Amino acid sequence: MLTRGKTLVAALVIFLFVAGASPVKALARDRDDRRCEQQIRNAENKLHNAERRHGEHSRQAEQRRHQLEEVRERCRRHDRDHDHH
Repeated sequence: MLTRGKTLVAALVIFLFVAGASPVKALARDRDDRRCEQQIRNAENKLHNAERRHGEHSRQAEQRRHQLEEVRERCRRHDRDHDHH
């Protein structure tokens, strides 16, 4: 009887550990997604500002376009990494 009780307690501990880890991962994923969205919005705003100040085909706008693509690519890579886990 004592062995069965220990087994049940061990199973409960393992279950609670696994169940508790899932919401934490989901919250971290949500936080990372929001951060990516904010970084993309910031890069888009900088691009629009550069286009307005210096022209659509200016060197500054081209640099901002390049930076926007880099941010988008990092976020896509981040999404792919999470999809594999």
